[in-house]
Amino acid sequence: MELAYYSDYAVRLVNTEEPARNKDSLTSVDAVRELFGANQQAARRATDSDVTRFRSVRGRLRGVFEAADGGDETLAVDLLNSLLLEFPVSPQISGHDYRDDDGRPLWHMHLADHPSNATAGFAAIAAMGLAFHLTEYGVDRLGLCEAAPCRNAYLDTSTNRSRRYCSDRCATRANVAAYRARKRLESERSASTGRTAEKAQQASAAGDS
Repeated sequence: MELAYYSDYAVRLVNTEEPARNKDSLTSVDAVRELFGANQQAARRATDSDVTRFRSVRGRLRGVFEAADGGDETLAVDLLNSLLLEFPVSPQISGHDYRDDDGRPLWHMHLADHPSNATAGFAAIAAMGLAFHLTEYGVDRLGLCEAAPCRNAYLDTSTNRSRRYCSDRCATRANVAAYRARKRLESERSASTGRTAEKAQQASAAGDS
Protein backbone atom coordinates (compact mmCIF):
# COMPACT_ATOMS: atom_id res chain seq x y z
CA MET A 1 0.00 0.00 0.00
CA GLU A 2 1.54 3.35 -1.02
CA LEU A 3 1.83 6.11 1.55
CA ALA A 4 -0.23 8.46 -0.65
CA TYR A 5 -3.24 6.26 0.01
CA TYR A 6 -3.25 7.20 3.68
CA SER A 7 -3.90 10.89 3.00
CA ASP A 8 -7.50 9.94 2.26
CA TYR A 9 -7.90 8.98 5.91
CA ALA A 10 -7.61 12.66 6.85
CA VAL A 11 -10.11 13.76 4.19
CA ARG A 12 -12.67 11.14 5.24
CA LEU A 13 -12.47 12.18 8.89
CA VAL A 14 -12.61 15.94 8.25
CA ASN A 15 -15.63 15.55 5.98
CA THR A 16 -17.74 13.81 8.62
CA GLU A 17 -18.65 17.33 9.68
CA GLU A 18 -20.15 20.21 7.70
CA PRO A 19 -19.96 23.18 10.10
CA ALA A 20 -21.78 25.63 7.82
CA ARG A 21 -24.71 23.22 7.55
CA ASN A 22 -24.56 22.23 11.22
CA LYS A 23 -24.21 18.57 10.21
CA ASP A 24 -22.12 15.94 11.97
CA SER A 25 -22.20 12.26 11.03
CA LEU A 26 -19.58 11.24 13.60
CA THR A 27 -22.08 10.46 16.34
CA SER A 28 -21.57 6.77 17.14
CA VAL A 29 -18.97 4.05 17.42
CA ASP A 30 -20.36 2.54 14.20
CA ALA A 31 -19.60 5.81 12.40
CA VAL A 32 -16.05 5.66 13.73
CA ARG A 33 -15.63 2.09 12.50
CA GLU A 34 -16.87 3.00 9.03
CA LEU A 35 -13.96 5.43 8.67
CA PHE A 36 -11.49 2.54 8.70
CA GLY A 37 -12.92 1.13 5.48
CA ALA A 38 -11.51 -2.30 4.72
CA ASN A 39 -9.26 -2.29 7.80
CA GLN A 40 -11.75 -4.18 9.94
CA GLN A 41 -9.19 -5.38 12.47
CA ALA A 42 -8.43 -1.79 13.48
CA ALA A 43 -12.11 -0.85 13.34
CA ARG A 44 -13.00 -3.52 15.90
CA ARG A 45 -10.85 -1.77 18.50
CA ALA A 46 -13.09 1.31 18.40
CA THR A 47 -15.25 2.01 21.47
CA ASP A 48 -17.71 4.72 22.45
CA SER A 49 -14.83 6.71 23.95
CA ASP A 50 -13.30 7.04 20.49
CA VAL A 51 -16.20 9.17 19.25
CA THR A 52 -15.06 12.15 21.33
CA ARG A 53 -11.39 11.51 20.61
CA PHE A 54 -12.02 11.27 16.86
CA ARG A 55 -13.88 14.58 16.93
CA SER A 56 -10.91 16.24 18.59
CA VAL A 57 -8.50 14.93 15.95
CA ARG A 58 -10.98 15.95 13.24
CA GLY A 59 -10.92 19.56 14.41
CA ARG A 60 -7.14 19.63 14.34
CA LEU A 61 -6.98 18.12 10.86
CA ARG A 62 -9.53 20.65 9.60
CA GLY A 63 -7.26 23.33 11.00
CA VAL A 64 -4.49 22.07 8.71
CA PHE A 65 -6.76 22.33 5.67
CA GLU A 66 -8.02 25.77 6.71
CA ALA A 67 -4.48 27.08 7.12
CA ALA A 68 -3.44 25.64 3.75
CA ASP A 69 -6.55 26.99 2.05
CA GLY A 70 -5.90 30.41 3.58
CA GLY A 71 -2.34 30.47 2.26
CA ASP A 72 -0.66 30.12 5.68
CA GLU A 73 1.85 27.44 4.76
CA THR A 74 3.85 27.64 8.00
CA LEU A 75 0.79 27.28 10.20
CA ALA A 76 -0.44 24.28 8.20
CA VAL A 77 2.92 22.55 8.67
CA ASP A 78 3.10 23.44 12.38
CA LEU A 79 -0.38 22.03 13.02
CA LEU A 80 0.43 18.86 11.13
CA ASN A 81 3.76 18.45 12.92
CA SER A 82 1.99 18.62 16.29
CA LEU A 83 -0.22 15.71 15.22
CA LEU A 84 2.77 13.72 13.99
CA LEU A 85 4.52 14.19 17.33
CA GLU A 86 1.46 13.19 19.33
CA PHE A 87 0.55 10.24 17.12
CA PRO A 88 3.77 8.63 15.83
CA VAL A 89 3.56 6.02 13.11
CA SER A 90 5.01 2.52 12.99
CA PRO A 91 6.26 1.94 9.42
CA GLN A 92 6.69 -1.61 8.18
CA ILE A 93 7.75 -3.25 4.94
CA SER A 94 4.90 -5.37 3.65
CA GLY A 95 4.49 -7.75 0.73
CA HIS A 96 0.98 -9.14 1.27
CA ASP A 97 0.21 -12.01 -1.12
CA TYR A 98 1.16 -10.31 -4.37
CA ARG A 99 4.06 -11.74 -6.35
CA ASP A 100 6.10 -10.51 -9.31
CA ASP A 101 7.12 -12.59 -12.30
CA ASP A 102 10.00 -14.13 -10.33
CA GLY A 103 7.73 -15.28 -7.50
CA ARG A 104 8.95 -12.69 -5.03
CA PRO A 105 6.78 -10.45 -2.81
CA LEU A 106 6.05 -6.97 -4.11
CA TRP A 107 7.55 -5.10 -1.18
CA HIS A 108 6.17 -1.69 -0.24
CA MET A 109 5.92 0.59 2.77
CA HIS A 110 2.98 0.08 5.07
CA LEU A 111 1.91 1.99 8.20
CA ALA A 112 1.12 -0.44 10.98
CA ASP A 113 -1.87 0.21 13.22
CA HIS A 114 -1.10 1.74 16.59
CA PRO A 115 -1.96 -0.80 19.30
CA SER A 116 -3.15 1.52 22.09
CA ASN A 117 -6.58 2.58 20.80
CA ALA A 118 -8.52 3.18 17.60
CA THR A 119 -8.09 6.96 17.67
CA ALA A 120 -4.30 6.81 18.03
CA GLY A 121 -4.05 4.36 15.16
CA PHE A 122 -6.28 6.31 12.80
CA ALA A 123 -4.76 9.69 13.72
CA ALA A 124 -1.22 8.42 13.14
CA ILE A 125 -2.10 7.09 9.71
CA ALA A 126 -4.13 10.17 8.72
CA ALA A 127 -1.43 12.62 9.83
CA MET A 128 1.38 10.70 8.14
CA GLY A 129 -0.59 10.32 4.93
CA LEU A 130 -1.39 14.03 4.87
CA ALA A 131 2.24 14.89 5.63
CA PHE A 132 3.39 12.73 2.74
CA HIS A 133 0.92 14.41 0.37
CA LEU A 134 1.93 17.89 1.57
CA THR A 135 5.67 17.34 1.21
CA GLU A 136 5.34 15.48 -2.08
CA TYR A 137 2.89 17.78 -3.87
CA GLY A 138 2.83 21.07 -1.93
CA VAL A 139 0.69 22.79 0.69
CA ASP A 140 -1.48 24.37 -1.99
CA ARG A 141 -2.74 20.88 -2.88
CA LEU A 142 -4.79 20.85 0.34
CA GLY A 143 -8.06 22.68 -0.16
CA LEU A 144 -11.56 23.38 1.07
CA CYS A 145 -14.49 23.34 -1.32
CA GLU A 146 -15.41 26.79 -2.65
CA ALA A 147 -19.06 25.87 -3.21
CA ALA A 148 -20.67 27.55 -0.21
CA PRO A 149 -21.75 26.37 2.24
CA CYS A 150 -19.96 23.05 1.65
CA ARG A 151 -16.32 23.63 2.72
CA ASN A 152 -15.48 19.93 2.55
CA ALA A 153 -11.77 19.07 2.45
CA TYR A 154 -10.13 17.69 -0.68
CA LEU A 155 -6.69 16.83 -2.03
CA ASP A 156 -5.92 18.44 -5.38
CA THR A 157 -4.39 15.86 -7.72
CA SER A 158 -5.05 17.79 -10.93
CA THR A 159 -2.13 18.33 -13.29
CA ASN A 160 -2.44 22.13 -13.27
CA ARG A 161 -3.42 22.68 -9.61
CA SER A 162 -6.84 23.89 -10.70
CA ARG A 163 -9.20 22.01 -8.40
CA ARG A 164 -11.58 24.20 -6.40
CA TYR A 165 -14.39 21.87 -5.38
CA CYS A 166 -14.63 18.64 -3.40
CA SER A 167 -16.85 16.88 -5.96
CA ASP A 168 -18.40 17.15 -9.41
CA ARG A 169 -21.73 17.85 -7.72
CA CYS A 170 -20.38 20.92 -5.94
CA ALA A 171 -18.61 22.10 -9.10
CA THR A 172 -21.86 21.87 -11.06
CA ARG A 173 -23.81 23.64 -8.32
CA ALA A 174 -21.25 26.46 -8.19
CA ASN A 175 -21.23 26.84 -11.99
CA VAL A 176 -25.02 27.02 -12.09
CA ALA A 177 -25.02 29.63 -9.32
CA ALA A 178 -22.37 31.67 -11.15
CA TYR A 179 -24.35 31.47 -14.41
CA ARG A 180 -27.53 32.65 -12.70
CA ALA A 181 -25.63 35.49 -11.04
CA ARG A 182 -24.24 36.62 -14.41
CA LYS A 183 -27.71 36.50 -15.99
CA ARG A 184 -29.16 38.48 -13.11
CA LEU A 185 -26.42 41.10 -13.44
CA GLU A 186 -26.96 41.33 -17.19
CA SER A 187 -30.69 41.77 -16.63
CA GLU A 188 -30.11 44.50 -14.05
CA ARG A 189 -27.67 46.29 -16.35
CA SER A 190 -30.11 46.06 -19.26
CA ALA A 191 -32.91 47.43 -17.13
CA SER A 192 -30.66 50.24 -15.88
CA THR A 193 -29.61 51.09 -19.44
CA GLY A 194 -33.24 51.12 -20.48
CA ARG A 195 -34.19 53.49 -17.67
CA THR A 196 -31.28 55.78 -18.52
CA ALA A 197 -32.30 55.90 -22.19
CA GLU A 198 -35.90 56.60 -21.24
CA LYS A 199 -34.89 59.49 -18.99
CA ALA A 200 -32.68 60.87 -21.78
CA GLN A 201 -35.60 60.77 -24.19
CA GLN A 202 -37.86 62.48 -21.68
CA ALA A 203 -35.28 65.19 -21.08
CA SER A 204 -34.86 65.70 -24.81
CA ALA A 205 -38.63 65.93 -25.30
CA ALA A 206 -38.92 68.46 -22.48
CA GLY A 207 -36.14 70.57 -24.06
CA ASP A 208 -37.82 70.60 -27.48
CA SER A 209 -41.04 71.79 -25.96
